[in-house]
Amino acid sequence: MKIKSFFIVAFLSLVFFNCKKEEEAPTVELITVEEMDSLLEMRKVRLIDVRTPGEYSEGYIEGAENIDFNADNFEELIGKVDKTKPVIIYCRSGGRSKKCSEYMKKAGFVKIYDLDGGLTEWKSKQKKIIK
Repeated sequence: MKIKSFFIVAFLSLVFFNCKKEEEAPTVELITVEEMDSLLEMRKVRLIDVRTPGEYSEGYIEGAENIDFNADNFEELIGKVDKTKPVIIYCRSGGRSKKCSEYMKKAGFVKIYDLDGGLTEWKSKQKKIIK
């Protein structure tokens, strides 16, 4: 009976720890403008613009902070962002944000949302830009 109980406890422990790992595995989700609107309204999500400071100064999405993906100190700056909280990243059209999201995933960020089509898509939906 003790051996049977041991195996049951061992099995349940294995299942529990494997499920927990899956829940905490970093994920990247490509989202639409409409989905981003909903996330910004419903959740506490950090919004990061990964374009250059020059591009950022020409217009950005309200609430976005600028962390230039191509900057020499990018890793240092992105390392200051809380990895346990969800983040939305965007660039001009999606190329840099895709590379950035993959970097962030490897760095251990738990939930990364990437705006499909970037600021170009945001503008095409007549969404507000801060200048």
